[in-house]
Amino acid sequence: MTVAVGDEPVVGLEGFGGLVLKPGDAGYEEERRVHNGLIDKRPALIAQARGVADVVAAVNLARERGLELSIRGGGHNVSGKAVTEGGLMLDLSLMKGIHVDPAARTVRAQGGVLWGELNRETQLHGLAVTGGVISSTGIAGLTLGAGLGWLLPSQGFAADNLVSVQLVTADGSVLTASESEHEDLFWAVRGGGGNFGVATSFEYRLRPVGPLVTGGMIIHPFDAARDVWRGFGELTADLPDELMTVAGLVHAPDGSGMKVCGILVCHVGSPEQAERDLAPILGLGEPIATEVGPIPYSVMNTLLDEAYPKGSLNYWKSSFMRTVPDEAIDIAVEAFARSPSPMSGMILEHFHGAVTRVPVTATACPHRDEGYNFLATSVWTDPADTEANVAWTRELFEALEPFFTGRRWLNYLGEDDMASASLDAAYGPNQERLAQIKVAYDPTNLFRLNLNVEPAA
Repeated sequence: MTVAVGDEPVVGLEGFGGLVLKPGDAGYEEERRVHNGLIDKRPALIAQARGVADVVAAVNLARERGLELSIRGGGHNVSGKAVTEGGLMLDLSLMKGIHVDPAARTVRAQGGVLWGELNRETQLHGLAVTGGVISSTGIAGLTLGAGLGWLLPSQGFAADNLVSVQLVTADGSVLTASESEHEDLFWAVRGGGGNFGVATSFEYRLRPVGPLVTGGMIIHPFDAARDVWRGFGELTADLPDELMTVAGLVHAPDGSGMKVCGILVCHVGSPEQAERDLAPILGLGEPIATEVGPIPYSVMNTLLDEAYPKGSLNYWKSSFMRTVPDEAIDIAVEAFARSPSPMSGMILEHFHGAVTRVPVTATACPHRDEGYNFLATSVWTDPADTEANVAWTRELFEALEPFFTGRRWLNYLGEDDMASASLDAAYGPNQERLAQIKVAYDPTNLFRLNLNVEPAA
């Protein structure tokens, strides 16, 4: 296939089995859009791969012609680095193969698979692996950034459950990274983001989960938010591995715009254990609604979908907190009271259990401390409101900064954070080793649209 970038013909995609889109082609406008409507970039070329050979061809073309290369899996990442301005966007969304081996309790899935799709297949066998909390999130970006979700305390990160990853590296090689092959690369892709190649498939260990778990949301009036968050901090000091909890200041899901304080729970143990373990949380304060009970695990992973509709404008800020002191709670509550958008919110994701029992240097992701991942999510639909929503988020983050540890979750970094956040905040003591591995697999830094680890000098 011969295509053109600008006025210059480009030869290099002969035999390409997928779709190639240029500006003006039918489908181009839709395919260049990602989940975050704030991102508005125009690739010179979109290559939608159908298989690994297509990925190799696209990587070779980008390297040989000096094109900026972006990789799109699910297109959910808030920073929008899945889209290049004027370069080659390699889109994996057509690569949807999933194979579950229920006897071995493993699943292999291609890089274009979404978590809802993976859960649908694994739950046929009552099996699961840690995945995202929004079902339309891609498995590739989430896992390469380590990957948190409802199974975090019982199974650790998604990356902690990897058996192997198939990658196309910068020179066009197809490699399998595992504990026994390219061990250094396997270490790096478990939390090092998209710095080392195009992940064309992932093999995960699965564990029995569901199909029914105990989960849902407890909604408190906003006036009680300070007491609820304080109580949440006390109750999370001693939780079992089977229970994942998230506290939030959010707007009511009925679309009324009413501000509320919510707690989401997911318990993967027996109904009897869930009843015991959830009793203190269910007994906290006087909720206005409690919707917790038996729920399919695959449905649990959709509860937040409507809060983050595709095409809405998103601006996020996040960082870790060891504790949530009263002063920080006061700042958060007062800020939420003047939130400029009825779609915005802030959440505390509690880290405990299996994820904290892995050494900091065992994988590229260093975030293993017990505590909380604080995330402020500004979401709105009218571009005229962008300045107010961005300003609100930045002011909140700045006010809470004294309470942060300085560590930041890779997959929550926005576009401006990619330029300003330090590598130390995301990679901690692992950044030097990542830079050395980068030399071996991407010495020219072809894969640079990410929180970039430059090759060591």
